[in-house]
Amino acid sequence: MQQNSFSRSRDSRGGRKGAPRGRGGPSFSDASAYEAGMRFAYESGFKRPPTAAVEQRRSRSGGPSRGPSRGGPRGGGRPERSSGGRGGKRGFAEMNVDINKLINRASTPEEVEAYVSEHTFGDFAIDERLKANIAAKGYLIPTPIQDQAIPHILKGHDMVGLANTGTGKTAAFLIPLIDKVLKFRALGQNERVLIMVPTRELAIQIEQEFFGFAKGLQLNSVTIVGGANINPQIRVLRRNPAFVIGTPGRLKDVMERKELDLSDFATVVLDEADRMLDMGFINDMRFILGFMRAKRHTLFFSATLSRDIEKLIGDFLNEPVRVSVKTRETSHTIDQDVVQVPAAQKFEKLAQMLKDPEMERVLVFGRTKHGVERLAKDLRRHGIKAESIHGNKTHGARQKALTLFKQSHVTVLVATDVAARGLDISGVSHVINYDLPASYEDYTHRIGRTGRAGKIGKALTFIS
Repeated sequence: MQQNSFSRSRDSRGGRKGAPRGRGGPSFSDASAYEAGMRFAYESGFKRPPTAAVEQRRSRSGGPSRGPSRGGPRGGGRPERSSGGRGGKRGFAEMNVDINKLINRASTPEEVEAYVSEHTFGDFAIDERLKANIAAKGYLIPTPIQDQAIPHILKGHDMVGLANTGTGKTAAFLIPLIDKVLKFRALGQNERVLIMVPTRELAIQIEQEFFGFAKGLQLNSVTIVGGANINPQIRVLRRNPAFVIGTPGRLKDVMERKELDLSDFATVVLDEADRMLDMGFINDMRFILGFMRAKRHTLFFSATLSRDIEKLIGDFLNEPVRVSVKTRETSHTIDQDVVQVPAAQKFEKLAQMLKDPEMERVLVFGRTKHGVERLAKDLRRHGIKAESIHGNKTHGARQKALTLFKQSHVTVLVATDVAARGLDISGVSHVINYDLPASYEDYTHRIGRTGRAGKIGKALTFIS
């Protein structure tokens, strides 16, 4: 949405001071006939022609000077997008909206055919101490990806695992790899595992899962992620932990500092590989894997399978077994609906919705880092307990926001897509797409934060 060419002409920089403005858009309570006309144009999606002052500022800043419209979308393709409200950013690619795909009634448990596991965790040929730790976590029956993947990993096969978000992929590779390290140690050999992930939050989550499974087994791990002090990470790394979990950029950094030698790593996990590809980590991934043994055990987990992903599989894996438990694009336990609201009223509508007692633990997704930060601050001003998480925040600040949300000290977490994948946040009652994502694929990952553990969740998408 055009944020806000009309309101900019009335602020302290270029127009009448003291003009009333409502949150999320200009106030038209005292509008003249001209202003009423501009209101109609604004709400109908038209852009106000820039003033001479605006053109001068653009010229000085080197920005583009927009001339008259030449009729229709630029390039003859997708229509020029509107920004969707606060935090908008020109040039952001929104997904093409098929409203029918954003509306879906959740199925009751009786309507969904239950998966019948071929194994229990007790059936797997793994260390008895590890089995005890699994039982202590309350795990009895494997999820589909665990049931089908663990036997192949225990046999040492390269594997491609395809599964929807929230299906237990972390345990699917941690359990057999912990057992693998224990078996090698029993033979007097030092087996080490590298786990590469796209985000620091996912790395930390995996390490927390590792601690639960490896309790009392004398196995150590280290998380190597950006946004945190590198020196403590290097100190732990020098103790040669069996499991190294990290993001590509920071892993490459410690390698270039000669603090990480991958020649003694024979096992690697690429988790959320599609996300790493989307985030531009492909060159770092190739750099890192280039220092590992040519003959290695490689596990590749992804939620999607594109042409680029197939190429990575061909480059990185050797005759992999494929395990796919993707049954549908979105979970059957998620009620999906749209909220149609004029752009200027988006914030008021969101604030009103968040005051509903049913909104117990809500993830709100925005587009940009600055927009997300501003949205969280505005919600707090309206008496709503909200925190934000985005790429501009330090590692410590992001972890603090997540902890406050997980422990229900705040009811709303406003996030960019950094939170859409990999995060294990239980009990999310609602996901709200305040801004549309770039693709339907990203949409499915966003709403996959709710409707977990057999509970019904709700996903709402704002459409202007």
